[in-house]
Amino acid sequence: MDRTARGRHEFGLATDGRGPVATGVVRQASRVLAEGVEEFIFGDVFSQSTLSARERELLTVAVLAAIGGADNQLGVHVPAALRCGADPEEMIALCEQIAPYAGFPRALNALRAVRGVLEDRGLPLPVPAARVRLGDHETLVVDTGAPEGAEGADPVVLVHSLVTDRRLWRDVIALLAPRRRVIAYDLRGHGHAALAPPAPGCAALAGDLAALMDALGVASAHVAGVSLGGCVAQELALAHPGRVSGLTLVSTFARAPREVCERRAADGEQGGNAAMVPSLARWMSPLALAEDGWGARYLRDRLRRMPAGDWAAGWRALGGFDATGRLGALAVPVAVVVGTADPVTPPAEAEALARAIPGAVLHVIEGGSHMLPLERTEELAALIT
Repeated sequence: MDRTARGRHEFGLATDGRGPVATGVVRQASRVLAEGVEEFIFGDVFSQSTLSARERELLTVAVLAAIGGADNQLGVHVPAALRCGADPEEMIALCEQIAPYAGFPRALNALRAVRGVLEDRGLPLPVPAARVRLGDHETLVVDTGAPEGAEGADPVVLVHSLVTDRRLWRDVIALLAPRRRVIAYDLRGHGHAALAPPAPGCAALAGDLAALMDALGVASAHVAGVSLGGCVAQELALAHPGRVSGLTLVSTFARAPREVCERRAADGEQGGNAAMVPSLARWMSPLALAEDGWGARYLRDRLRRMPAGDWAAGWRALGGFDATGRLGALAVPVAVVVGTADPVTPPAEAEALARAIPGAVLHVIEGGSHMLPLERTEELAALIT
C-alpha cells in the first residue's frame, strides 16, 4: 500500500467512508491541498500507531476547537472520535478542558459542535452533577429527577465502592433513569469529596447518606451499593430503617476482613498510588482489561489518582465494618448480587450474607467480576429494579 492509498484508507476510517469523496471535490480545485490531506495528514500522521485512534481523534478535536474557525473539520472529527471509542461524557469534558487554556468562546463553540453531533446520533447528554454541602464537606451528586410515570416509586440511590466515585454507576444510571429517579454521589474521601475529613467507619458514611437524602428531599429510597457501598447501604438500613424501602447489595459482605483492610491501608501509605494499581487485576476480568474500554480506563485512573491518605482511610473505615448479628433486623426486600469470578468477594461470602438477612434473594452472575456495574451493566440494572 503506497502513501496515497494508505492515506485514503485512514481518511475513510476516520470519516465512515466519506473522506475520499470530500478530497475528490478538493482535488477539482487544488491537487496540492488534496494530496496534502490524503498523503501527509492521513497517510503519514494519522496512520502511525504511536497514539491510538481514540487518542488521536480526541487530540484532533481539542486542537481544532482551540484554534477556532474549524467548524467543518470539527464536524468530521467529533463523529470520528465517537467511532474510535470516545463517549459523550469524554467529549463534554474535552470542551470543558479547553476553557482554561483557549478561552470560553472557543470552549462554547466546541460544545455546540459536540452537542450537534450527539443530537444527530440520538445520544443523550450526560446528566450534570450538582454540588451539595454535607456538614463538614462538599460532594457532587447526579440526580436524574423522576421520569413521567414514576410517581409514587421511591428513588434509587447508588453508592459506589472504595477508590471509585459516582461515575462507577454511569451506565447503570442511563438504564434506570427512564423508569426511576436515580441519585449517585461521591462518598467522603472519593471523587469531589477527596481530602474531606476521614470517616471513622461505615456508620459515619451512612450518616452522610442520610444527610444527602435530607438535602435532596428524599424520605425513602431503594439503596444499591457495591463493595464498600454495600456496607454503607446496610448501615443506613439498620440505623434508619424507615429511610430504606429496599436494598441491592452487590459484591459485598456482612463483615469486612479487618486484616486485609489494614494491610491494604498500610500498602497505600508506604507505596503511594503505585501500590494501588495491581488491584485492577483483582477487580476486573482479564477480558475487560484486555479490551481497555471506558470502564477499565476509568478504574485505572481512579486507582492512580486517589490520594494515598484517602486510600488508607477508606480501607480502615471498611475494616471496621461488621453487621453480623444485626442483619436479622432488616425487614425490607433485599437482593444480594455476586459474580462467580469475583476473588475479592467470593460467592460464598455473598451466600453467607444472604442467609443472614430474612427473605433475601441471592443472584449469582456467571463469570461476573467484582466491578459488576462496569462489566455487567444490563444484568445489574435489571436486578436493581
